[in-house]
Amino acid sequence: MFGLANSITVLRILLVPVFVALFWQPGDTARLIAFVIFCIAGASDALDGLVARRFNQPSDFGRMLDPIADKILVAVALMMLVANNTFDGLRLVPALVILAREILVSGMREFLAGADVSIPVTLLAKMKTTIQMIAIGAMILGPLADRFIPGALAFAYVALWVAAALTVYTGFEYFRAGIRHARPTPAPAPPARRRNKAGETV
Repeated sequence: MFGLANSITVLRILLVPVFVALFWQPGDTARLIAFVIFCIAGASDALDGLVARRFNQPSDFGRMLDPIADKILVAVALMMLVANNTFDGLRLVPALVILAREILVSGMREFLAGADVSIPVTLLAKMKTTIQMIAIGAMILGPLADRFIPGALAFAYVALWVAAALTVYTGFEYFRAGIRHARPTPAPAPPARRRNKAGETV
């Protein structure tokens, strides 16, 4: 169960409390380390899948844990930014949209798994995740991001709105698939009865 791929996924979860602890420490050094931890955790999302394919280590445990680890990382990072007053007013909207979508998709995944239906991750969903992680990473750095790249923080807010828009679209795709499989399948109509030459029903 705990092959290399699954170990990377578990490590991603274990890095979350480390990220939280460093995020709340005063000083630029702690914030930089928190940013690095977030980047490592985010990059491990692609790494565990690559390792699973490369070393033929797919498992039901990994398929279950991987999306959970992703959602924990994103949800905790967004909540830390909200608590730190990074988001205010309309800036709070994309964060709430992303969090709401993660809850919706989690429920849909559970339902579809029970219906033995698998929805592959699309290229658009991967783009959404990449844009989202870049935006959140820049916001974790805060003013430090503008020191490294002028205007980086403003770009991050725009990128988060783009990620939220893609989040709505990809979330709708999951919802539509769930509704489609939630509809009861109509029972086949009984075969038509006919009469033989003697007038008997057969």
